[in-house]
Amino acid sequence: MDERVEKDRIRPAKLADAIAAHLESLILEGSLRPGDRLLAERDLAHKLDVSRPSLREALDLLEQRGLLHSGRGGTYVSRLLGEGFSAPLLDMLEKNEHSSTYDYLEFRGAVEGTAAYFAALRASETDREMVHAHFIAMEAAHADTATDIASDPGREADADSAFHLSIYEASHNLMMLHVMGGLSDVLHRDVLYNRGKLYTRKGVRALLLEQHRAVHDAIMSGDAEAARAAAEAHVAFTKAALHEIDKSDSRLEKSLRRIVFNSPDDGSMPENMQLAVADADLPRDRN
Repeated sequence: MDERVEKDRIRPAKLADAIAAHLESLILEGSLRPGDRLLAERDLAHKLDVSRPSLREALDLLEQRGLLHSGRGGTYVSRLLGEGFSAPLLDMLEKNEHSSTYDYLEFRGAVEGTAAYFAALRASETDREMVHAHFIAMEAAHADTATDIASDPGREADADSAFHLSIYEASHNLMMLHVMGGLSDVLHRDVLYNRGKLYTRKGVRALLLEQHRAVHDAIMSGDAEAARAAAEAHVAFTKAALHEIDKSDSRLEKSLRRIVFNSPDDGSMPENMQLAVADADLPRDRN
């Protein structure tokens, strides 16, 4: 055989590399999601029909590349964007709660409609089952709340953010899936904050549920344009409602400030005004 041909002969890929490539493809396509724990080494080797030493080598390769990490009780899928991406954003949201909330809603407004559009077009039966299950969980949390205003938004916020993440997954857009998955903590914090403020207005909870129902129904029926419109309308409503609440709160704060700085010091301020000032936690010291 010609020496050059012998030298250039194609050799089979190393088994560990092939295993790593297979697991990487499952992570990229979203079949293995951030936070998922892999099967025990013996079970995973049996499932993939490979030797445990080759599997172990493949897992080491993926850990070195940051796609997997060892944790309590096993090996887990890492976030592709990592804590270094979401943690600073969460810190920014906490420090600049008001302005950053509107920035994030603007960002969601540009993404949510597209995600819902592609989810309606591309969702598999498994994807639709997942979207439906999260919507049912949201309905259940809504129904379990005793009153419209005096409600704890936490459980509904959990179901709400999970519902939106399931739509990103159902979109089958890898960039959207992993960017928004990396922002999952930011999404949950934003949903919780928004619901906490919106729940101060009677009837908003029911409106939010119906908006999510419209997105759900459009995806279930495969109506991409309706899904896009419903998702964009939901984010637009949230942004507009928060803006109105902030304007109202600002007017109330200014009114209370006028009462504080123009009231006599002899205690003659009406009792209901004293309570309002106390609730507003405004200073009375004029010096």
